[in-house]
Amino acid sequence: MIILGIESTAHTFGIGIIKSVGKKNSVLANVKDLYTTEKEGIIPAKVADHHVEVCDVVFEKALKEAKIKKENIDVIAFSQSPGLGHTLRIGAMFARSLAVSLNKPLVGVNHCIAHLEIGRLLTKAKDPILLYASGANTQVIAYEAGKYRIFGETLDIGVGNFLDTFARALGIGFPGGPKIEQLAKSGKKYKKYIELPYVVKGMDVSFGGILTNIQTKWNSQMFSKEDLCYSGQETVFSMLVEVTERALAHTGKKEVLLGGGVACNKRLQEMVKIMCKERGAKSFVPENQFLVDNGAMIAWLGKLQFDAGIVLEIEKAIIEPYLRTDEIMVKWR
Repeated sequence: MIILGIESTAHTFGIGIIKSVGKKNSVLANVKDLYTTEKEGIIPAKVADHHVEVCDVVFEKALKEAKIKKENIDVIAFSQSPGLGHTLRIGAMFARSLAVSLNKPLVGVNHCIAHLEIGRLLTKAKDPILLYASGANTQVIAYEAGKYRIFGETLDIGVGNFLDTFARALGIGFPGGPKIEQLAKSGKKYKKYIELPYVVKGMDVSFGGILTNIQTKWNSQMFSKEDLCYSGQETVFSMLVEVTERALAHTGKKEVLLGGGVACNKRLQEMVKIMCKERGAKSFVPENQFLVDNGAMIAWLGKLQFDAGIVLEIEKAIIEPYLRTDEIMVKWR
């Protein structure tokens, strides 16, 4: 079976192709094109235009990389939820067009769950806590009683949005996370911690107040860019590790899996690894190409759902921008 996955929840248009034969599963292609800007963040209409411009090119590159023809595709999956309505529509329309023209079954998948499932496929994690850290989403997710439950989440903005917004204040463009990571470790003399608000409320976190505080400090011109990047990372990542550790204690699970674009950050990976070692748990981190938004994870979850009999009729293949992770019955586990 060959499954094609289409990712379009935000700034990335990606197409992944997975081949599944018995218990052997392999990623044949994982091609993406990322919307970037030097001065602004995500403007949904502009990102949607970007996806329209690149979708055919990305599709052809994926077919070439996988060394298949489009007629070889057996199942088409697309990111149905959650995400930006403007960009989700482009992926859904592309998926519907392919399904009709090729006469293939169509599967709509949840982007957040796809991060967890691709991690389970590519690592040795069996039943992990997922620390899902991305631009719009910050959640601690785990499987319990037939659903993927959210044990903790952000109360306002995602950790990636925090990093991107601060990066714009610094004038270093979008996406800002990688640039902040580099500034944070740009030299030993800069690793001076500046106290910032630390906002953990039970199992949840909040970044809005920290963002306001750190921007005010930057505008005061009393602190270096490097010190603020270092301090911002240390603060928000400590918050994420704290709620993840609390989820481990609550659920009794022994594994932590990282997912989402912010999980590419080496300092966050290091902090999670240290926490897990101290608790006698294991931490797992997929390759960066599978941490960021990508089509392969959509294809893999599409395969799992198709095997479980979850298929969409074309006329019902609508987007659901606000559908939560814990609203979906997990019929494939």
